[in-house]
Amino acid sequence: MKKITLQLFALVTLLMQSCSPEQIEDDSLNLSLDPNFRVTEAIINDVVQHNNRISLPDGGNEPCLSTNLIAGQHHIAGTVTVDIDGSDIIITYTTNEDWTIGATHLSIGNCAEQTIPTTGSGNPKVGHFEHSSTHSDGTNQVVYILDTSVLDDNYCFAAHAEVSGPTGGETAWAEGEEFEGNNWAMYVNALLSDCDTDDGGTPPIIF
Repeated sequence: MKKITLQLFALVTLLMQSCSPEQIEDDSLNLSLDPNFRVTEAIINDVVQHNNRISLPDGGNEPCLSTNLIAGQHHIAGTVTVDIDGSDIIITYTTNEDWTIGATHLSIGNCAEQTIPTTGSGNPKVGHFEHSSTHSDGTNQVVYILDTSVLDDNYCFAAHAEVSGPTGGETAWAEGEEFEGNNWAMYVNALLSDCDTDDGGTPPIIF
């Protein structure tokens, strides 16, 4: 009887060990299904550049805000755009044909609350940004989708990227206002009301 009990115990232990990794993997997938935050990446082959602005040949509407993605302080590597879809704010990084995106970091919040993490000297703490992602080789478009319910009309965001292009690997920022620190990092100061489409659409803001 004792021998049978030990065999049953060994069988149960073996079954538990073989199921555990699958269960852990399923749990981690479930944790990523946050309806208030999504990030996607893509390789867009038909990117068209017009006067330093990026457009996609899908016939879509113009974004309500568009600013340059500046790499290495001196190169226009693409654009960062903002759109509103219902309660979602959609922030899209798109590089031109010479550049790809290896990683992105995004911090967004109300301007009055100064929510973008910075050091005591006023430089952004990219490693502390709320949202970040690494991307597959060849990625040239990254889309962040977030809920606008926690934002006031006047919101600020810092969109950082690690990009590769003709000059090699570079740090890139969405063009906007400079931080108070001693580097060239930038953030964008914007209004949700500029994205109000009730009147049939608002022309994009170009920095």
